Amino acid sequence: MPQGSAPQTGEQGWGSGDPQRRPEAAYEQTGAMAAQSYGSPQDPRQHDPRQDPRQHDPRQQPQAPREPGPRPGSRRAARAAQGERDTRARSNQETMVGGEVPRRSRGRGSNPPPGGPGGPGGPKGPGGPGKPDKPKWRRFIPSWKIVMASMTILAAGIFGMIAVAYANTEVPNETQASATAQGSTIYYRDGKTIIAKLGTPRKIVPINEMADVVKDATVAIENDTFYEDSGISIQGMARSLWMTATGQQLQGASTITQQMARGYYDGLSQEVSIKRKVSEIFIAVKLDQQKSKEEILQIYLNTINFGRAYGIEAASQAYFGKKAKDLTLAQGAYLAAHIQTPSWEPDAPALKNRFQTVLQYMARQWPDKYAEKVKTATFPKVKKSNTESQMGGINGYMVDAVLRELKQQRGLTEDVIKSNGYKIVTTFDKNLMQAAKTAVLSNTSGLSREFHTSLAAVNPKNGQVVAFYGGTNYLKDSWNEPFDSAKQAASAFKPYTLAAWLQAGYSLKSWVPGSESVPKLIPGFERGLRNSHNLPASIDVVKATAQSVNTAYASMAYALPGKIDDLKNLVEAAGFSKDRVAEDIKAHNYQFAIGSVPVTAVEQAAGYSIFANEGKYTHYHVVKEVRLSNNLVAYPEQKSSKAVISPDAAADATVALQEVLRSGTAAGKGLGNRPSAGKTGTNNEEKEAWFVGYTPQFSTAVGMYREECWTTTKSGKKIKRVTPTQANCPITPRYKPSKKYNNDNPYTRPFETSLGFEGADRPTSVWRAFMLAAHQNKPVEQFPTRSDSGTPENIVPSPTPTPTPTPDDPSLDDPRNDDATCGVVPPCTDDSDQIITVDPNENGQPDQDGGQFDGRGRQGTNPGRVPEPMPSPSRRELW
Repeated sequence: MPQGSAPQTGEQGWGSGDPQRRPEAAYEQTGAMAAQSYGSPQDPRQHDPRQDPRQHDPRQQPQAPREPGPRPGSRRAARAAQGERDTRARSNQETMVGGEVPRRSRGRGSNPPPGGPGGPGGPKGPGGPGKPDKPKWRRFIPSWKIVMASMTILAAGIFGMIAVAYANTEVPNETQASATAQGSTIYYRDGKTIIAKLGTPRKIVPINEMADVVKDATVAIENDTFYEDSGISIQGMARSLWMTATGQQLQGASTITQQMARGYYDGLSQEVSIKRKVSEIFIAVKLDQQKSKEEILQIYLNTINFGRAYGIEAASQAYFGKKAKDLTLAQGAYLAAHIQTPSWEPDAPALKNRFQTVLQYMARQWPDKYAEKVKTATFPKVKKSNTESQMGGINGYMVDAVLRELKQQRGLTEDVIKSNGYKIVTTFDKNLMQAAKTAVLSNTSGLSREFHTSLAAVNPKNGQVVAFYGGTNYLKDSWNEPFDSAKQAASAFKPYTLAAWLQAGYSLKSWVPGSESVPKLIPGFERGLRNSHNLPASIDVVKATAQSVNTAYASMAYALPGKIDDLKNLVEAAGFSKDRVAEDIKAHNYQFAIGSVPVTAVEQAAGYSIFANEGKYTHYHVVKEVRLSNNLVAYPEQKSSKAVISPDAAADATVALQEVLRSGTAAGKGLGNRPSAGKTGTNNEEKEAWFVGYTPQFSTAVGMYREECWTTTKSGKKIKRVTPTQANCPITPRYKPSKKYNNDNPYTRPFETSLGFEGADRPTSVWRAFMLAAHQNKPVEQFPTRSDSGTPENIVPSPTPTPTPTPDDPSLDDPRNDDATCGVVPPCTDDSDQIITVDPNENGQPDQDGGQFDGRGRQGTNPGRVPEPMPSPSRRELW
């Protein structure tokens, strides 16, 4: 092209030279360029202008106005035509035609050549047959091929990830503790009578012990495709996933297999998320492959909550009082209806509606089996719920004793017991437990709630606690008296000093101090030790025991070969607290020998078994055995025994202790013709009183004390005495809620004070009432005969012998002759006017009121009692 000439249409530099040409000129030139074919060869309506005769026939082709430029047929025209063809070859843009004449783009090198498809008569030009141009927004939509390819790749990726996730998902090995938790049951010694049930009410049973009706009802209402599906339901799964994603998910509609997985295996029940739901689905599918349908259904029915209980067996018992294998059609449908909402009341309208739905589904799924039966099924009547606490009354005291023993001796915590389904058989006899309660209440009637009584009875042959009295109602007063109240044993502790004496090889025939201790100053008695009654300087051990002589027993302990250590070792071997023993000896020294140490009733009852069981001791216990749910023994009874003293020492000690009930401080309160032995005990100021006694069958201890309730100042000074309405001193006024008073700042405080009676009084009466009831219909067993073992150890010289009557002396047969009992109790004297007295308080203190005993254990007409002192602060303090 010559220099300086204007660029032609389609050439480089178009639009950069002369100003744009008028639209009419552009249109005319476009029409001229359209003479060249630029359409699709497949379009039959497009022709090659070189083959169209109309292009050479001037009569058939309109003449266009001639524009400036080379003439047709000239070299210049040829070169221009050649340039246009080259330009069309290089250009990829078609000329657009529409209602208005388009303007050329000013972009360089991108303009379409004139003519072609965009020109007049072209596929897209004026008058041409071309399709209308697409909207611009469609340029951004990928083709269907790209979409399909992308979806295929995406689906393959998703399925690949699912396959990998499924392969890596394992069925958990650990189960949820709550899913298999079974409450434990505590029984009386017969193993049949229930005391209480603890923990989750569930009992796991095999599927063959479940009625078919309850299995079918559960499948019909919860998952009718259970026996055919692969562990999941696509419809239910989608619904559950949606509810989870939208925050509505609590459980979702799942198959039985999914519900079982969620409720049984650890790690699936707490998290609410898509991840957990997907894991649940994978596990359900794998479970369906690994376990049979029966096994899955068995786990499910043993796991789920039915409202009153967990698991089908416990639920059957709770609602209908029968085993799961004995359920009727209506009862099975009722329990299946409860699965959806365990909290429904037993006769809720919604539950009744769902009950009918269960029956309809059963008939629809198994018409041959249930279509006719459901027509007669009616909503069943259920048992009345037992809302009363099982810990009320005396039951709570027994449960308390069992739980603390299993924790201390077996390491079983309360949580473990409540979730492992144990069958705990205790040592308690139901009839004797009631007898203990009756004996206490009948002999303490009329006393205020300030008086506290503990009773414990032990089988001396095996250490089993067969009965005890801890209180009237555990829910109002949880203090378990015979296990918790440690009080000074007083003279009821002297038999252990006697046992140490006999075990050391000394005999009952030894002479011991009756009026003054030997030595006069024994450690612990720096102020001296005297008796309040007149006794000879020398008495034998039997009389010293029957009359509870303090000077004799303190001197006997001091005379032991190992002194107080001999007594200490024996007492520890007899089951008493080593800590309390050590503390008391440190504080009171030889007062320990006459009962300064605090002890509990159950310790005393078990301790006296060394006398009743030929010197052998078995630690007291309240659990016979613990069995697993499969009835195998997990923890057998612990009853190993050991010899504390010799059988001879035990037999001779019993001789002396029998005399207490025959002629001593508790004379006339024995068991009739049944051999019995025991010892009274009364603390200083009568703050504690005891009687501990035994037969070959039972050893029983009874202790009493009294506490007054007082409001106090911050310094502890008493202000106002308050009578408790329950066994304990009130923490708040009238036991009502209070912002001011609490356990740290109680409304009243207890102060121990005088009982007003001795061990030979109410404690002995309670003991006797219980022992008579306990021995009903039991054979009379005899104690071993006196052995007279050992050698006399005379701490003091023997007294001058007194003449003994000849066998034919008629005075021995004359009951009116007061001397007929000489040689037994009391010692005879030459002065017929002398009255032999005993210490009414058994504390070595003078009788300030001048009251006397007649020497035979019977109180005189003017009984004396130490004046009631001011109470000292305590709360079941260890004296």
